[in-house]
Formats: sequence, C-alpha cells, structure tokens
Amino acid sequence: MVSIDISENHLRGAAGDRVVADAFALPFAPGSFDIVMANLFLHHFEDAEIVALLAQFSRLARVAVVVNDLERSRLGWSFLPFTAPLFGWHPITIHDGTVSVAAGFQPGELSSLFDQAGMQGVRIRRHRPWFRLSAVWMAKQP
Repeated sequence: MVSIDISENHLRGAAGDRVVADAFALPFAPGSFDIVMANLFLHHFEDAEIVALLAQFSRLARVAVVVNDLERSRLGWSFLPFTAPLFGWHPITIHDGTVSVAAGFQPGELSSLFDQAGMQGVRIRRHRPWFRLSAVWMAKQP
C-alpha cells in the first residue's frame, strides 16, 4: 500500500509507504499498482480535473480503480447541522461537511465522469445511511 498526499503532514500516521506528490503529476509508471483507490477525495475538484485524475488512475491500475465519495442529497447535507446539538459538532465541521456534501455526486454524474475518462463499465453503488457512493472500474474486463 502506498499513501499519497500533497502535504507531508497528512501522511504522518499513514501505514506503509508514503509519497508526497501532486495527484495531477504522480511519479509512477503505467501499471504500477494493482488497485488505485481514491477515498473521499474527488469531490474537492472540478469535473474536468476529476476526469483527468480518473484517466491517470486508469493508467496506473492493473486490476481496478475504486472510488469512495460523498453522495449529494438534502438529507446528507442537513445531517451535521441537525445533529449538532446532539453531538456537539464544531462550527467548522458543520461548514466543511455541508460544503463537501454539496460538492458530492449523484450516481449518474459519477458514472458520466468515468465515461469521459474513457473508463466504461463502472459499477456504482449507494451506501445508506452513510451518504456514500462507491465506484469500481475493472481494468481487466472478464
């Protein structure tokens, strides 16, 4: 396992190998990894950037690209503000969480981004009640 982040601070607690790198200029040869995974990451970028990242991930993955990200929904968006009195969420957590959910995806949107990256056949699943989507693209189709 190789953890990658643009900030060395974010990698301090990561297990395995760690690489400080820009996701748009990863220092790896094609086919360097069996599986490339992006976890709660893509919603931070614009669509064109996501397409570029996915295309790069597809070149690096021998077996699959796996994405776990936020599903955009009213219920997901309202969860943190609604539960703040119960859990004592910090105002920054509420702000960041609602902004992130608003930047999340609907299944069809995520599928379209994979298609634009030349990655047809992605399987997308909803994970409720966690407001998450997973997408799995197999590099080697059966």
